[in-house]
Amino acid sequence: MPETVPDPFAETAPELSVVVHGRNVQDHLPDLLDSLDAHPLTGVEVIVATVGDWAREVAERHAPAFTVVPLPDGAGDAAGRSAGAARARGRWLHFVHAKDGLPVGAAPAVAERVGGLPDTVDVLLLDHVRSSWRASGLPSPDGPRLARAGRADLALDDRAGLLRLTPLLGNRAVRAGFWRSRERLLTTEDEPFAAYAALLLADRVACLPHPAYEDRRLRPESLPPPTPADRYALVDRYEALLGLTADRPAVHGVLYDLMIRDCLRTFARAGMPDDVAREFFHRASVTARRHRPEGLRRPAGLEGVRRSLLEEGAYGKYRALQTANHARRGVRSAARTGRRRAGTRLRALQYRAALARPVDPHLAVFSAYWNRGVACNPAAIAAKLTELAPGVHPVWVVTAAGAALLPPGTDHVVPGTRRYWEVLARAKYLVNNVNFPDAVVKRPGTVHLQTHHGTPLKRMGVDQLPYPAAAHGLDFQALLERVDKWDFSVSANSHTTRMWQRAYPSRHVSLDHGYPRNDVYYTAGPAEVRAARERLGIAPGRRAVLYAPTHRDYEAGWTPRLDLAALADRLGEETILLVRAHYFYDSAASPAAPLAGLRRTGRLVDVSSYEPVEELCLAADALVTDYSSIMFDYANLDRPIVIHADDWETYRTTRGVYFDLMAEAPGPVARTQAELTEILTTDAWHDERATKARAAFRRRFCEYDDGHAAERVVRRVFLGEDERTLPPVLPVEDRTPAPSPEEACAS
Repeated sequence: MPETVPDPFAETAPELSVVVHGRNVQDHLPDLLDSLDAHPLTGVEVIVATVGDWAREVAERHAPAFTVVPLPDGAGDAAGRSAGAARARGRWLHFVHAKDGLPVGAAPAVAERVGGLPDTVDVLLLDHVRSSWRASGLPSPDGPRLARAGRADLALDDRAGLLRLTPLLGNRAVRAGFWRSRERLLTTEDEPFAAYAALLLADRVACLPHPAYEDRRLRPESLPPPTPADRYALVDRYEALLGLTADRPAVHGVLYDLMIRDCLRTFARAGMPDDVAREFFHRASVTARRHRPEGLRRPAGLEGVRRSLLEEGAYGKYRALQTANHARRGVRSAARTGRRRAGTRLRALQYRAALARPVDPHLAVFSAYWNRGVACNPAAIAAKLTELAPGVHPVWVVTAAGAALLPPGTDHVVPGTRRYWEVLARAKYLVNNVNFPDAVVKRPGTVHLQTHHGTPLKRMGVDQLPYPAAAHGLDFQALLERVDKWDFSVSANSHTTRMWQRAYPSRHVSLDHGYPRNDVYYTAGPAEVRAARERLGIAPGRRAVLYAPTHRDYEAGWTPRLDLAALADRLGEETILLVRAHYFYDSAASPAAPLAGLRRTGRLVDVSSYEPVEELCLAADALVTDYSSIMFDYANLDRPIVIHADDWETYRTTRGVYFDLMAEAPGPVARTQAELTEILTTDAWHDERATKARAAFRRRFCEYDDGHAAERVVRRVFLGEDERTLPPVLPVEDRTPAPSPEEACAS
């Protein structure tokens, strides 16, 4: 019989299978997959069991390096773990939730450690780091306990204190054979139960005192509020776990202590209705008495009293103890708090008096851009509201200086006045594209609608934390307290929806309806386009280029990125430059003589103060911008866009961005003025390549904009219609934007 020769190309089973599972919560999955794909993974395979079309799409970008297991919408974490484990070929499994992360080198380090473990070891315990919206990479309390356990494998009964490790599946790798033999018990949506049970069922465990997991803790305010069943499930968890340890005294004692601690902490949290609290306390008391170890001594002091009352089921006495403690803390807090200034007290009294009056269901307060005037998404919503719900009265918040510029007949209030506080206190609807003051109370029955004012390229909200230039002076805790008042958040595309969930983690509902301010790009006809050009003095046949740069957080004022005089000279007599500075700055151009001359000839028009900006976009044949969100709005018109990115690396480093604009630009990119001039003086600004890039950009970022966004928002928010009854969003290819200036002038 011929000798069998090993196939040198035969695939070798990996030591470790990293199973990424779960929904793309607050858009953390891309960062996790990118980190895994950025470094060699010797002896490691990655299985991605994802939920939802977009999550599948992201995971498939990393194929064939990763194995993608698509799951239907609604599949839970347990289903993801099971599906991923079923496809895994590794001898060991490491379950990583899509919201969490892996420190650099974690997967290879785990693979190397498990490679030296015998099959008698079922679980490898890992250290981890903790992250939240406030900070990242904080050390866990588990490191010292893991270090004391050493590297030798051991039985849990000999080191029962390991049960006190944070109960995460991610901080323990499990042998694949062990997992599959116990999968029926371990497959549960209750991750802490699975984490504890894996440890309790293991024959032997080993430790790796090295951070190999990142536990990202989401804001509780961004998660669904716990139900009574969720509260009771904590007691049920320990009831089941303690049943596994009846004949293991050392392990049973530690687990019992953990149960008492968790039950007391849960009971102490605010917000639990009295009937739920009473039932929770009763169930915890029954379980505590049933499983109390013989001879257990309670700790001394207040903690011992609490435990005694719980075990006795003395709900009334426990509540009385809590009340007394709260009263003592309240007295100390009042003693530390100084008196407020008289002006603040007066304002508070006026506002408080207005809050005592009923909410007016027919009153809506609107504001845009820090009370600058009638503009942006709030303006489009207010206009549609007048059409569809004329019984709701809109009142605009406008500064005293801006009041004179309001359209005739606009009902408005000036910040700080008595009526200002009255309408804020009594209006059922509060609509803003930024935020109302911190002092505004979210009253029961009121609706706060956040419309935003752009699609995010740059980092926003809590994502600005790592970027000091952008976050300078920003109170993130106060920001999140404002965000927690939102009921609805308007979005123009799925990218924006994900970024808002990540940047503003709270429980608001995303309205994936499009930006109302962009409706005009589909409803305007030739007459509106011609009228916009006539108001700007643009003669038929002349090309109008709108130049709209954004501001830089790392610059104190506006620094001209272009020599506008030289650019206008190269573009010739038939091109008009419409120059719009960001609203953070006072003027678009310096008063240099060449620019003044260009203004007199009509070849340069300073439109920095021109409103509305949507009219400028209708009038322009093309847009030149850098990183301004105007590009996402203008793309709805399907007209040429040119990116001038002379400082992209600096901007990306100092401000932070959500995607690489250089790789996904809506048109040609110029890094210098010479390149920009070349693009605008040839066909490159509107050639086939530019058209193709713009089409891809529109598909991604004009996803929900189709001319009916304001109608969908008004019907959903103000008329209370079900989302299923709203006008469906038209596919991008089925939409007809406003005609180009050339088409409008020819019609």
